[in-house]
Amino acid sequence: MRLAHLALSNFRNYQELELEPAPGLNVFIGFNAQGKSNLLEGIAMLGTGKSFRTSREADTIRNGCTSAILRGHATMRSGTVELACAIERSSRGARKTYTVNAGPVRYAGYLGRIRVVTFVPADLELAAGSPSARRAFMNVALSQTEPRYYYELAKYREVLKQKNAMLRGAIELDAHLLATYNRALVDAGTEIMLARERFVRSLAQTALTAHRHFAGGESLLLAYEPDVAFEAPRSEAVAGAFEEQLLESLDAERWRKSSLVGPHRDDLRLTLDGISLAAYGSQGQQRTAVLALKVAEYTVMRERSNEAPLLLLDDVLSELDDDRAAAFLAEIAQYEQTFVTATHCPPGLPAAAHLARISNARVESYVAC
Repeated sequence: MRLAHLALSNFRNYQELELEPAPGLNVFIGFNAQGKSNLLEGIAMLGTGKSFRTSREADTIRNGCTSAILRGHATMRSGTVELACAIERSSRGARKTYTVNAGPVRYAGYLGRIRVVTFVPADLELAAGSPSARRAFMNVALSQTEPRYYYELAKYREVLKQKNAMLRGAIELDAHLLATYNRALVDAGTEIMLARERFVRSLAQTALTAHRHFAGGESLLLAYEPDVAFEAPRSEAVAGAFEEQLLESLDAERWRKSSLVGPHRDDLRLTLDGISLAAYGSQGQQRTAVLALKVAEYTVMRERSNEAPLLLLDDVLSELDDDRAAAFLAEIAQYEQTFVTATHCPPGLPAAAHLARISNARVESYVAC
């Protein structure tokens, strides 16, 4: 897949931008606060329909404007797809509308048309932060590659919200309705856990190989840690274990007034040579591990869809030494299309890379270091 054209209108600090990215490695350099991160956010939002930087998406609209529009078209094996995402200010924050090939669609019909893998500085939370960051990582990747996963996740979240409202006393506790909620959680949760188990199993070997390439002899290991332990990754085994734990936790949930069991409490464990990366890894080790995780995500997504996603890397090289930076750039230079931002020309930049400068929300023609 290759993004052939991008247009931003009143998005962040871009009043108007028309860009035709090159295939291969695109590197955008410039001082801070010039629009580098905003450009990558716009590409990602065109693909996923959501910002990777904020949940307040009205903030993506340029100051003084009431709406922003992102448009683009990409070429892929099956042909060309044209996408547009419009964001409008509303009394509730932001209202978004989506079109695919000039036809309006709902979000579920938009997601996954252009797949993206992103790295931003906040992604270091994948190594050192709370489990919620790692669950979000799995959810974003799986929602782009498995439409059924997105539906099951949405259903699970809605039922969980209703169950928690009952446990908190917002509606009268009803044993029959509670059992109905639990049955729905088991049905959707089983699909979520099985998809996560398959996904992490696919990630693990690729992440291990990529990490050794970037960091010598250190071994990065990934392991899915479901909140509901199951003996085998089969529907009946997972559903049975989930049902049993829900029954065992019934009294505790009523007392705590919250749902205590299920994939909303899952985690993804990262260890380096058998030692917890979160507890003992240096910042450099954590960054290298997250980069290897992103390479693995890219590889798995490409293999599953037979289509390379776009790889977006914001300020990815700032904490890497020259050797690791050069090894990483050599790896991603082989990808179909990658976008990297930096404050200066990176060391070890491959000769085939396309270098451009961003200044005051303007992308200058491709330049040399």
